[in-house]
Amino acid sequence: MKKDEDIKIGPLGESIACKHLKSRGFSIIDRNYRKAFGEIDIIAKKGGVLHFVEVKTVSREAKDGIDPADNIHERKMQKFGRAVQSFLFDHKESGRWQIDALLIVLDLEKRTAKVKMIEL
Repeated sequence: MKKDEDIKIGPLGESIACKHLKSRGFSIIDRNYRKAFGEIDIIAKKGGVLHFVEVKTVSREAKDGIDPADNIHERKMQKFGRAVQSFLFDHKESGRWQIDALLIVLDLEKRTAKVKMIEL
């Protein structure tokens, strides 16, 4: 997949992820929370629990059978963890929280998406 296609796929996956979360009763608190050392794609809340969500999106056209979870690497999660700590500190949050991943496989030709949420 070309880099410019990645740029289009990422925001589309995040928008799909937000719709998915909202349809399941989550409130979106923030998107693309960035610090110099990491980023959180989506911060959502449900039932008093903050959810820090990493979104990984792939296109079937790019590579059939690819698992978006293959794109969750240790270094990325270390940076993600630092961003979570920063958010909690900056917002003085002390309640319950968890880290989740939303894995999205797009079929651009059929204009469909398969979404899977997992707790990390």
